[in-house]
Amino acid sequence: MDLLNKIDDPADLRKLSRAQLKPLADELRSFVLDSVSQTGGHLSSNLGTIELTIALHYVFNTPEDRIIWDVGHQTYPHKILTGRRERMHSLRQLDGISGFPRRDESEYDTFGTAHSSTSISAALGMALAARTKGEDRHAVAVIGDGAMTAGMAFEALNNAGVYDDINLLVVLNDNDMSISPPVGALNRYLARLLSGRFYAAAKNVGKSVLPGPMLELAKRLEEHAKGMVMPATMFEEFGFNYIGPIDGHDLDALVPTLQNLKHLKGPQFLHVVTKKGQGYKLAEADPVLYHGPGKFNPAEGIKPAVSSKKTYTQVFGDWLCDMAAQDKRLVGITPAMREGSGMVEFERRFPNRYYDVGIAEQHAVTFAAGMACEGMKPVVAIYSTFLQRGYDQLIHDVALQNLDVTFALDRAGLVGADGATHAGNYDMAFLRCIPNMVIMAASDENECRQMLTTAFHYNGPAAVRYPRGAGIGATVEPILKPIPLGTGEVRHAGKGIAILAFGTMLAPSLAAGKELNATVANMRFIKPLDVALVKQLAASHDAIVTVEEGSVMGGAGAAVAEALAAEGIVKPLLHLGLPDKFIDHGDVSQLLALCGLDAAGIAASIRKRFDKGEPRLVVNN
Repeated sequence: MDLLNKIDDPADLRKLSRAQLKPLADELRSFVLDSVSQTGGHLSSNLGTIELTIALHYVFNTPEDRIIWDVGHQTYPHKILTGRRERMHSLRQLDGISGFPRRDESEYDTFGTAHSSTSISAALGMALAARTKGEDRHAVAVIGDGAMTAGMAFEALNNAGVYDDINLLVVLNDNDMSISPPVGALNRYLARLLSGRFYAAAKNVGKSVLPGPMLELAKRLEEHAKGMVMPATMFEEFGFNYIGPIDGHDLDALVPTLQNLKHLKGPQFLHVVTKKGQGYKLAEADPVLYHGPGKFNPAEGIKPAVSSKKTYTQVFGDWLCDMAAQDKRLVGITPAMREGSGMVEFERRFPNRYYDVGIAEQHAVTFAAGMACEGMKPVVAIYSTFLQRGYDQLIHDVALQNLDVTFALDRAGLVGADGATHAGNYDMAFLRCIPNMVIMAASDENECRQMLTTAFHYNGPAAVRYPRGAGIGATVEPILKPIPLGTGEVRHAGKGIAILAFGTMLAPSLAAGKELNATVANMRFIKPLDVALVKQLAASHDAIVTVEEGSVMGGAGAAVAEALAAEGIVKPLLHLGLPDKFIDHGDVSQLLALCGLDAAGIAASIRKRFDKGEPRLVVNN
């Protein structure tokens, strides 16, 4: 690491000779592999951006020139070269550095990117802001080919193409992979571009370092050659000067090309081809497996995890296949998260009923609505945090028309290492205000299966939220048995305090309830709320405590308060849940404890509120 250890910021990098960049890339790749193997994190995507990262920081005057990474899970080399090498051991851990760009972490992280397809919009905003302020700096958006499938990217291209005097560069990092294998017409289009070898050669005419007049002459020759080969690319029709495709691992091609583009005005588009997992044979062979591994030994590779507990994602995948075997109207829809949402087996068994729409959450929701209009029963498997992107479509295209669409909300609640950008903290709040919606929260694996069945049989929009990772080890019954709509259940009888637990908070609430001799109810439904049970518990107890792994503001506890108010019932209330702030990355159990949502925290909060006055707790001796 002789070269890498001397680089504390990109200014140090720019002092190196061109000949030193290749050995630096080797050192950086080794460092990324070693670092991620010790902390876990995104690996394949970062091994694929080593040379591109070096070239961008070598050519552009960062941070004065802005680089926006899209999606941000490919920024580990960027973090290492921008002064965070010594903090990589804390990656995605409590109080450590984020796995994504964060503006409050470094001046080199010019825009926070963890959801995809935002970079071109942000870069255009920065480029036009520079023009408005009379500042001479560049804005560079580095966007993956998967992220290019989202409509927002094309909205930005459409907007940017009319400005011929801005310093904007879009770099398409084309690795033929997002997280799952690529889908859709755009991928086919990029493949055709790559197959045009003569066109690629023609486009590279004059791309060596040439000064002013010679460069202009080369450009004219290039345009003439291009016209004889094929029509203008789609990106040129948007108003961009398209260059490429070029090898994204060839620094001898990357550096001079970027140097030339830096001197051109107007929107520029550079198409680079990289390989996910580059330089680590195991990741090259299986980039999906090595997309986001935990800790592993690089010499041995990732070993299959052995666990007696099923993950909620596996429970959903099994349920999807079982229900599809029963009902031929079921179709499964995912916005580019086949593996993450547990749909690999479903695609294998029911390929004609499996639809991956690409990274396009808005389209996924309205696509499902169209299916439902024709009598199909779509199941949209989507992370809670990504459903936020399809909120307008959920309201106008699904709920307003009361269409029969089931939403399987994976990663509901805190998600741990991925942090605030991926946490599903708001779905209960933003869903329950929508008419016609049914919302359920699973407390264990078997209940998750039952709730999915309930949602599927409900004739309208329904959502089931469940967390990331393994459940509590509950036995999952093979029968597809629904739960009576809008019903909760008392799981522990006590006195004085009634704890109303939603979803994952049932287990810690039961532990706290037994310690305090409090009654504990598994509410199961956020909407329709079991108002009869709420009234019953309010009548027989001195106070009500609601507990949820979601935002307190507008969440399930607020629904209980509204129900009591509507009935004219005045009762002391304590709402426990996630606070009104973004929760950083860290181990989920640590984060829940910090939020007071483990058993000890729940009991402590109840004691603090009610031990000092009425009602008195009846504590179990």
